[in-house]
Amino acid sequence: MSNNRLIMIVVDALRFDTACSHMGFMQHLVEQGKVARYEVKSEVPSLSRPLYETILTGTPPLVHGIVGNGVVRLSTQESLFHLAKRSGKTTAAAAYYWVSELYNHAPFRHGVDRIQLAKDAPIENGLFYFEDHYPDSHLFAEAQWLVSEKNPDFLYIHPMNVDDDGHKFTANSVQYRNRVLATDALLALTLPKWMDLGYDIIVTADHGMTVDGNHGGNTTNDRHVPLFIASKKVKPIVQNQIVSQLQMAPLACHLLGINPSEAMVPLLIPGLVD
Repeated sequence: MSNNRLIMIVVDALRFDTACSHMGFMQHLVEQGKVARYEVKSEVPSLSRPLYETILTGTPPLVHGIVGNGVVRLSTQESLFHLAKRSGKTTAAAAYYWVSELYNHAPFRHGVDRIQLAKDAPIENGLFYFEDHYPDSHLFAEAQWLVSEKNPDFLYIHPMNVDDDGHKFTANSVQYRNRVLATDALLALTLPKWMDLGYDIIVTADHGMTVDGNHGGNTTNDRHVPLFIASKKVKPIVQNQIVSQLQMAPLACHLLGINPSEAMVPLLIPGLVD
């Protein structure tokens, strides 16, 4: 049975089609009956800060008000961090500094907020970076430290290198595809350990990336991202039905065994185990 503990990994700018074609380890988990795979349609605008808030609160930009990357303030919604902590669970994040600005403190104070441990805040233990090229390998090492030393019930991990290479070289580039391969290799080194510890796993993305090296629009390349779920609460098969990104937060609540917020839509994702 699930231990009602969850690690959510949001790979910034990971397109659905590239995830399917270049994430060999994740596809291996699918073929071995360990992981379910879905296609998710993001909210719009398909920009980072609005969709971090959508994933973590289950609300669309028109409701949560983070309608662009330049809106720098604390969230006004009940996030997964708030809900988990209120339910007596411990929270942690290894993530881009915008996540800290949404839930712990805004604006980000580079000399103060980089390392936040044992805080009386929605994210109790946070390790935050502020350069888009900050190595994903370092971030996953920090996430492993949080697992080993802080033993969180809910851990949010947010690597940025896929997005960084997409902007520099476009989605139709060797660099972008190779970065997805590198991310898959990092998942291969970490997911089996975390699954053995009893964590459920979500791997998804905020938005995609276009051949122009950007995102924000309404195309499939902008909006369609993967969702991989490793949990005994979800049938480990490939689902062809496209899922709304608004389902991510209530799904996380379901896996954590906590009540969703009143603002979240009902959980309607296919493949849940009764």
